Amino acid sequence: MSIEHEDDGDDPVLGPEERKPINSDRWFSSLSPSLRHDILRLTFVRRYKDGQLIAARGDPCEHWMACAKGAVRMSSITVAGKLVALTYLEPGAWFGDVGLFDGQRNTHDVYAHGETTVLCLARADFDKILAAHAELYQALLRLQARRIRALFGLVEDLNALPLRARLARQLIYQVRAYGVPSLTDSNHVRIGLQLAQEELAQLVGASRQRVNQELKAMEREQAIRVEPEGLVVIDRAALRRISDATE
Repeated sequence: MSIEHEDDGDDPVLGPEERKPINSDRWFSSLSPSLRHDILRLTFVRRYKDGQLIAARGDPCEHWMACAKGAVRMSSITVAGKLVALTYLEPGAWFGDVGLFDGQRNTHDVYAHGETTVLCLARADFDKILAAHAELYQALLRLQARRIRALFGLVEDLNALPLRARLARQLIYQVRAYGVPSLTDSNHVRIGLQLAQEELAQLVGASRQRVNQELKAMEREQAIRVEPEGLVVIDRAALRRISDATE
């Protein structure tokens, strides 16, 4: 079964704070009003606890989904049994359409990271919307093109940039996707996505020890502040300078 959830306590509609990232997402907001209406009319809401399975690797792909709250972790297990986090999807991000198009099974496990709300569209309804709105084909092609560009950029960074720059770029991305103003200083930005250093290390292709060293160096340079609750970016310009360094 591709989607697991607990029925108790599920609210059938999105709350205002859950609707906001869906409606404001750059890709989704570019769709015509009639297409957005039909998508939202046929979707249903599922809420997950931290670490709960949303979709399992090897299961049939049965739903097109969007993260409305929290974060979605896509991960896999190595031959040695180690969990490897590949990416985290922020509120507003849609996923699962590739399997609906090619008919293949899920290639990765999908888990909730934190308290997470997911908007789901069943395969049959996805097909109905495609039949009624040719616009969606072109829109999904644009979405795939954006993903491919991001993937190529990631591969290039992994092969061409030092860890320090890769880590800075990852933090800049997280500021854009999960940044919230700090309560103590409006010029500082707290990264709402709370990752262990091991998880952050997986995203930049390095060991936890090396990532810890680089974070401490950035903290000494007053680009970031490491707190028990997570990372706070205190100088975005400094972080951008680090991200542009090639040596």
